[in-house]
Amino acid sequence: MADAAATEVWFYHLERTSLEQALPGLLEKTLQRGWKALVRLREMSRLPHLDDWLWTYRDDSFLPHALYDEAEAARQPILLTTGFENPNGADALFLVDGADPGDLSGFVRCVVLFDGADETQLAVARAQWSAIKASGVSVSYWKQQARGWEKHA
Repeated sequence: MADAAATEVWFYHLERTSLEQALPGLLEKTLQRGWKALVRLREMSRLPHLDDWLWTYRDDSFLPHALYDEAEAARQPILLTTGFENPNGADALFLVDGADPGDLSGFVRCVVLFDGADETQLAVARAQWSAIKASGVSVSYWKQQARGWEKHA
Protein backbone atom coordinates (compact mmCIF):
# COMPACT_ATOMS: atom_id res chain seq x y z
CA MET A 1 0.00 0.00 0.00
CA ALA A 2 1.40 3.38 -1.03
CA ASP A 3 1.80 6.23 1.41
CA ALA A 4 0.22 9.63 0.70
CA ALA A 5 3.50 11.14 -0.55
CA ALA A 6 3.64 8.47 -3.28
CA THR A 7 0.20 9.43 -4.59
CA GLU A 8 0.02 11.55 -7.74
CA VAL A 9 -2.74 14.16 -7.59
CA TRP A 10 -4.07 15.41 -10.90
CA PHE A 11 -6.39 18.43 -11.02
CA TYR A 12 -8.75 18.43 -14.01
CA HIS A 13 -10.21 21.84 -14.78
CA LEU A 14 -13.52 21.25 -16.58
CA GLU A 15 -14.16 24.11 -18.99
CA ARG A 16 -15.60 22.54 -22.14
CA THR A 17 -17.56 19.59 -20.80
CA SER A 18 -19.54 18.72 -17.73
CA LEU A 19 -18.53 16.27 -15.04
CA GLU A 20 -21.01 13.80 -16.52
CA GLN A 21 -19.25 14.01 -19.88
CA ALA A 22 -15.68 13.81 -18.55
CA LEU A 23 -15.89 11.30 -15.70
CA PRO A 24 -16.93 8.16 -17.64
CA GLY A 25 -13.94 8.38 -20.00
CA LEU A 26 -11.53 8.83 -17.10
CA LEU A 27 -13.09 5.88 -15.29
CA GLU A 28 -12.83 3.75 -18.44
CA LYS A 29 -9.10 4.55 -18.67
CA THR A 30 -8.71 3.65 -15.00
CA LEU A 31 -10.31 0.25 -15.52
CA GLN A 32 -8.20 -0.34 -18.65
CA ARG A 33 -5.10 0.01 -16.44
CA GLY A 34 -6.43 -2.79 -14.27
CA TRP A 35 -7.14 -0.37 -11.42
CA LYS A 36 -10.19 0.00 -9.22
CA ALA A 37 -11.73 3.42 -8.61
CA LEU A 38 -13.40 5.17 -5.72
CA VAL A 39 -15.52 8.19 -6.66
CA ARG A 40 -16.06 10.47 -3.68
CA LEU A 41 -18.80 13.09 -3.81
CA ARG A 42 -19.37 15.91 -1.37
CA GLU A 43 -23.15 15.50 -1.04
CA MET A 44 -25.10 12.28 -0.49
CA SER A 45 -27.94 13.73 -2.60
CA ARG A 46 -25.75 13.54 -5.74
CA LEU A 47 -25.10 9.78 -5.46
CA PRO A 48 -28.34 8.59 -7.15
CA HIS A 49 -27.79 10.89 -10.15
CA LEU A 50 -24.22 9.75 -10.74
CA ASP A 51 -25.20 6.12 -10.11
CA ASP A 52 -27.89 6.31 -12.82
CA TRP A 53 -25.60 8.20 -15.19
CA LEU A 54 -22.81 5.61 -15.11
CA TRP A 55 -25.30 2.90 -16.14
CA THR A 56 -26.74 4.91 -19.04
CA TYR A 57 -24.15 7.47 -20.22
CA ARG A 58 -23.66 5.64 -23.52
CA ASP A 59 -26.04 3.34 -25.40
CA ASP A 60 -23.39 0.70 -26.12
CA SER A 61 -21.62 0.67 -22.76
CA PHE A 62 -21.86 1.06 -19.01
CA LEU A 63 -19.39 1.28 -16.17
CA PRO A 64 -19.66 -1.53 -13.60
CA HIS A 65 -20.09 0.13 -10.24
CA ALA A 66 -22.03 0.23 -6.99
CA LEU A 67 -22.90 2.56 -4.16
CA TYR A 68 -20.85 2.24 -0.97
CA ASP A 69 -23.69 0.65 1.02
CA GLU A 70 -24.69 -2.06 -1.46
CA ALA A 71 -24.02 -5.76 -0.92
CA GLU A 72 -20.67 -6.81 -2.39
CA ALA A 73 -19.51 -3.16 -2.58
CA ALA A 74 -15.96 -4.24 -1.74
CA ARG A 75 -15.82 -6.35 -4.93
CA GLN A 76 -16.83 -3.52 -7.28
CA PRO A 77 -14.37 -2.03 -9.78
CA ILE A 78 -15.93 1.42 -9.22
CA LEU A 79 -17.49 2.50 -5.96
CA LEU A 80 -19.47 5.72 -5.37
CA THR A 81 -19.35 7.20 -1.87
CA THR A 82 -19.24 10.27 0.31
CA GLY A 83 -17.17 8.46 2.95
CA PHE A 84 -13.44 8.30 3.58
CA GLU A 85 -13.07 4.51 3.63
CA ASN A 86 -11.64 2.58 0.67
CA PRO A 87 -13.66 -0.64 0.89
CA ASN A 88 -12.94 -1.82 -2.67
CA GLY A 89 -9.18 -1.27 -2.35
CA ALA A 90 -9.24 1.35 -5.10
CA ASP A 91 -6.02 2.47 -6.76
CA ALA A 92 -7.55 5.72 -8.01
CA LEU A 93 -9.59 8.23 -6.03
CA PHE A 94 -11.82 10.63 -7.95
CA LEU A 95 -12.99 13.73 -6.09
CA VAL A 96 -16.01 15.53 -7.50
CA ASP A 97 -18.17 18.47 -6.43
CA GLY A 98 -15.47 19.70 -4.06
CA ALA A 99 -15.19 16.48 -2.04
CA ASP A 100 -12.47 16.41 0.62
CA PRO A 101 -9.47 14.22 -0.26
CA GLY A 102 -8.91 12.96 3.27
CA ASP A 103 -5.96 10.58 3.69
CA LEU A 104 -4.44 9.75 0.29
CA SER A 105 -2.42 6.80 1.60
CA GLY A 106 -3.02 3.69 -0.45
CA PHE A 107 -4.03 5.47 -3.64
CA VAL A 108 -1.72 5.53 -6.66
CA ARG A 109 -3.57 8.50 -8.11
CA CYS A 110 -6.11 11.05 -6.98
CA VAL A 111 -8.05 12.94 -9.66
CA VAL A 112 -9.74 16.19 -8.62
CA LEU A 113 -12.41 17.23 -11.13
CA PHE A 114 -13.76 20.74 -10.79
CA ASP A 115 -16.14 22.90 -12.81
CA GLY A 116 -14.38 26.03 -14.11
CA ALA A 117 -17.71 27.91 -14.22
CA ASP A 118 -18.47 27.29 -10.54
CA GLU A 119 -16.75 29.83 -8.29
CA THR A 120 -17.21 27.65 -5.19
CA GLN A 121 -15.58 24.63 -6.87
CA LEU A 122 -12.74 26.83 -8.14
CA ALA A 123 -12.08 28.14 -4.64
CA VAL A 124 -12.15 24.63 -3.17
CA ALA A 125 -9.79 23.33 -5.88
CA ARG A 126 -7.33 26.18 -5.28
CA ALA A 127 -7.32 25.49 -1.53
CA GLN A 128 -6.87 21.76 -2.14
CA TRP A 129 -4.01 22.41 -4.59
CA SER A 130 -2.20 24.59 -2.03
CA ALA A 131 -2.70 22.16 0.86
CA ILE A 132 -1.73 19.06 -1.13
CA LYS A 133 1.30 20.69 -2.71
CA ALA A 134 2.46 22.00 0.69
CA SER A 135 2.25 18.45 2.07
CA GLY A 136 4.87 17.29 -0.44
CA VAL A 137 2.55 15.25 -2.64
CA SER A 138 3.15 15.42 -6.41
CA VAL A 139 0.46 17.57 -8.09
CA SER A 140 -0.27 18.40 -11.71
CA TYR A 141 -2.86 20.60 -13.38
CA TRP A 142 -4.72 19.54 -16.52
CA LYS A 143 -6.73 22.08 -18.48
CA GLN A 144 -9.38 21.21 -21.01
CA GLN A 145 -8.52 22.48 -24.49
CA ALA A 146 -10.37 22.11 -27.80
CA ARG A 147 -8.03 19.21 -28.72
CA GLY A 148 -8.29 17.47 -25.37
CA TRP A 149 -6.57 17.58 -21.98
CA GLU A 150 -3.30 19.46 -21.74
CA LYS A 151 -0.94 19.40 -18.77
CA HIS A 152 -0.11 22.93 -17.55
CA ALA A 153 1.71 22.37 -14.27
